[in-house]
Amino acid sequence: MIPGFDQHRVPVADGVTLHAAVGGTGRPIVLLHGFPQTHLMWRHVAADLAADHTVICPDLRGYGASDKPVDTDGTAYAKRTMAADVVALARALGHERFALAGHDRGALVAIRAGLDHPDVVTHLASLDVLPTLDMWEVMHGVTAAVGFHLYLMAQPPGLPEQLIGAAPDAFFGYFLDLWAGDPDAIPADVRAAYLRACRAAVPSIVADYRASAGVDVEHDRADRAAGNRLRMPVTVLQQDWGSALGFDAAALWRAWATDLRHVPVPYGHFMAEEAPAEVVKELRALLAR
Repeated sequence: MIPGFDQHRVPVADGVTLHAAVGGTGRPIVLLHGFPQTHLMWRHVAADLAADHTVICPDLRGYGASDKPVDTDGTAYAKRTMAADVVALARALGHERFALAGHDRGALVAIRAGLDHPDVVTHLASLDVLPTLDMWEVMHGVTAAVGFHLYLMAQPPGLPEQLIGAAPDAFFGYFLDLWAGDPDAIPADVRAAYLRACRAAVPSIVADYRASAGVDVEHDRADRAAGNRLRMPVTVLQQDWGSALGFDAAALWRAWATDLRHVPVPYGHFMAEEAPAEVVKELRALLAR
């Protein structure tokens, strides 16, 4: 748990309750975790921000201690659905407007929340992703092998769950090891907590990824066609994927955000754990815009 934070169980939709750690006082900011993690990934950043902000760190639906509804129609884990969860969570905790930061999968939820709820999300930070539509468009040729898990979990229900469920610690642990620039940033007890949480959530994690190859792409395409963009101040912290995969990440992001600060960083993927002071610095600068 995050020291000094209270634990809450908050209903956000029919039959869906989110677990959230909440601490601090002041202007609210919601922090959304990535894969293969839980809200615990924000433990350092959240403790710092809580000095002068109300900090809300939920487990996304399908992850950690939050509910994991069965996806019967392909929309239960749409980022639009998950973004609505976040808005409902903040409202239930007394906040009609809030800043929002997301890492990895949480960043995709944050982007969708910013597009769907521009009058609610005041500031937006994205850590180490591209918007869903751009992500798929830059993945091509042998370089796409870096995202093999995206293609695996995009397959119809059945085989991905069976394969991952047969060796969940090996699967999820592979990414914790591969993507960490500083392995010591994720100590053994935290790594064990992540693996334990993922082991219990294989179907919902796969459903989350499957949605990003289906309904999430449809929603992004509709926004692109309509010229819908993020209107709030946006900060993007991102590894230099573009040099390896052959694209201009800042240019892709400028197409989505009218007020953008794009920052290439030297840290590994788990930057909130590897370089929390730098992440806090950028989040505070964003909140001051």
